[in-house]
Amino acid sequence: MNMLYDSEAFAVVHVLANAALEGEPEVDLSMHIPRHGFEIVDKRAGKEVYLDGSWAEMFQIQITAWQQNTPSQEEVEDTLEGYASLAQTPMVMH
Repeated sequence: MNMLYDSEAFAVVHVLANAALEGEPEVDLSMHIPRHGFEIVDKRAGKEVYLDGSWAEMFQIQITAWQQNTPSQEEVEDTLEGYASLAQTPMVMH
């Protein structure tokens, strides 16, 4: 798990479901579809959304664009707001 963004309003975590745990040997994943996703937490609403599959791919494209053209915090949070509108899961343990 990698924390990508954390502000007063949002937190974004990149979840690497197939990654080996620290101290464990690497597992050959060549026969498995790699799984990863992004958890976006809207701290103001107390909800979170988990993006995987094509949603995660679209969000990864957005992150890559941000790396090439550094956005303002307002631009990042406007984008996160759009994804957070999908959030239906109440935060329980964050």
